[in-house]
Amino acid sequence: MFDPKANKRPKASVATPSKGSRGKLTMMANAVPSDSKIRERAYQLYEGRGRGAGQDEQDWLRAETELLKQK
Repeated sequence: MFDPKANKRPKASVATPSKGSRGKLTMMANAVPSDSKIRERAYQLYEGRGRGAGQDEQDWLRAETELLKQK
């Protein structure tokens, strides 16, 4: 006999913030640099390298890392 309950998968749990963690979430959002700031710093890195092409991703990641360390 087929038992439909036997094949049921458990529901995925979803993390929800507690009432007291609202300020923490706001602080985390403020800690992430904006795309425009990252873009500006990445462009400075690009210019500092003599405008050599092909390293845009590295410039972006370095800029993002630098800005995160400043916070």
